[in-house]
Amino acid sequence: MDVVAAFEAERKSLTSLCYRMLGDKAGAEDAVQDTWLRWMSANHALVSSPAAWLRRTATNIAIDSLRSARKRRESYVGPWLPEPLLQTETGPEDDFVLAQECELALLWAMERLGEEERAAFILREAFDAGYDEISSSLGKSQAACRQLVSRAHKRLQESGPRFDASQDDVRDLISRFFAAAAAEDFQTSLKLFAPNSVAISDGGRKARAARRVLVGPDEIVQVLIAVWRRTAIEGGWIIEPCIANSAPAIIRRVEGFIDSIVTLAPDAEGRIAWLYVMRNPDKLPRG
Repeated sequence: MDVVAAFEAERKSLTSLCYRMLGDKAGAEDAVQDTWLRWMSANHALVSSPAAWLRRTATNIAIDSLRSARKRRESYVGPWLPEPLLQTETGPEDDFVLAQECELALLWAMERLGEEERAAFILREAFDAGYDEISSSLGKSQAACRQLVSRAHKRLQESGPRFDASQDDVRDLISRFFAAAAAEDFQTSLKLFAPNSVAISDGGRKARAARRVLVGPDEIVQVLIAVWRRTAIEGGWIIEPCIANSAPAIIRRVEGFIDSIVTLAPDAEGRIAWLYVMRNPDKLPRG
């Protein structure tokens, strides 16, 4: 067996798995690197399926990493949001090409799942793993793993946003939202949001952002229009469309640099259920 080639054949899949588990690029890359180190020290003669071995190892490394990350996030300033993956004109970063398929709204919703619940859901739904593999990865019975996946589905369905909206639907909703905000049209803006909508901005102490989740159309629209008025006065910025995690989004540039990324997810009625505003410079592309 060519152990290097066996690992490289799975690298993109492992990166996607770890990104879905952790919600940030650096953490995913570290988890994949740890998987590589364990792979190189393994007894390869005992490995019947390199892909299954690597996925099982990466899953457990990511579970441990997620537990540590959640402890750190307890002291995070303001809400924590998953790091976006932007698709540029040249395409997404090569190692993250598969990870790009995971929507930001789904990554955010998966934060409410337990570590093993999240792993079971990802292995089953994103990688079509059998319950025998999930059982081996998590050290639980297949029946217990089925329960984990079923419970994850239920909790995600209760989170609010849809995860199957078309790009055209999201693009249209973003366009109408920005047009109403720019016109400071309070009533039209209100109608765009679902009654139980949430708006989350992540500044990570390094950029101005709301320190808590905004809930409901009235609060969301009042804050967003106030922000729009302030930024309009400041000037010196432009907005442009982009694709973030396979969904339409808007980039705001200030003096040529990306200052924020905004995207959203609709509910079943086509209203905004979830609004995402990333402002933490550590999670924004440099270009």
